[in-house]
Amino acid sequence: MHIAVIILNWNGRKYLEKFLPTLLKCSNNEAEIIVADNASTDDSVTFIKTHYPEIRIILNAENAGFAQGYNLALKLVKADYYILLNSDIEVTGNWIQPVIELMESDPMIAACQPKIRSYDEPKKFEYAGAAGGFIDKYGYPFCRGRIFLSIEEDHGQYDEPCEVFWATGACMFVKADIFHQVGGFDEDFFAHMEEIDFCWRLKNNGYRIMYCPYSTVFHIGGGTLPKASWRKTYFNFRNNFFLLYKNLPQERLFSVFAVRLFLDGIAAFKFLFQAGFKDFWAVTRAHMSFYRSLGKTRLKRRTLIQGSMKNVFGKKIVFEYYIKGARKFSDLNQEKFYTQ
Repeated sequence: MHIAVIILNWNGRKYLEKFLPTLLKCSNNEAEIIVADNASTDDSVTFIKTHYPEIRIILNAENAGFAQGYNLALKLVKADYYILLNSDIEVTGNWIQPVIELMESDPMIAACQPKIRSYDEPKKFEYAGAAGGFIDKYGYPFCRGRIFLSIEEDHGQYDEPCEVFWATGACMFVKADIFHQVGGFDEDFFAHMEEIDFCWRLKNNGYRIMYCPYSTVFHIGGGTLPKASWRKTYFNFRNNFFLLYKNLPQERLFSVFAVRLFLDGIAAFKFLFQAGFKDFWAVTRAHMSFYRSLGKTRLKRRTLIQGSMKNVFGKKIVFEYYIKGARKFSDLNQEKFYTQ
């Protein structure tokens, strides 16, 4: 079995310098290490060639974002399993084998993530993935261990493997043949939520997404695009609409979009009063971009399978969080998650 760890790098020399030694040490010759460089303008490539000549480098001609960057690189990687790994992640001992063993146990498991904890606050889960990702019926993502900005400490409450809705792109294990079978990442996303779209397409094709607690990595987060960024706001709102329009069952489209238009309007004005005009305009631009792309997105939808809502939370996570005060995954009514 051939396993390849692929780091998509863009101007991340400081993270490569910090985390490559641990990655090489903890991989125990289990995997080929590859850095796919998205046309960095720092000395990332020179640094790798000088200090780690054993690491394979794939050079992308431009910074095409997370989605296209990985798609281009993975076409050149022959492996049974891909491990997509952010450059700002510190791995730990025996981080590969438990996940592979779980995925090998069921041919319908297509993707899996380990436990993601915070590098800066190691007792806490990390925002981007935590103990596995979910969405509510209106497309808002959250995780076991993280709902909006409320992040739990890890007390072993999520130490059993379980099926989830999405696995984080910060550290995603995926069967290589299935990755290509479903078309990889949607390159129109550029960055943010492309892994949720990818996982939903997997689920619509009958595959399962898993969380493996027997492997832990530590993530800095925000290394490429800070959390408090109007560009991140733009991508998140625009891509969330792409995600919903492509993958929702037909009978849910109208009701979901009607509610989302209302909720996004509230969010935009909340940004205006709290964060300033840039985030307000980012939400507005996100909607405009989605409408301009509607024809293209409709064509994509027609080529895809829709139907799976399994592991989607059937209530409004916004209401549960802001009105009912749910701060932990355990505060949510587990019976409200769809089972098919």
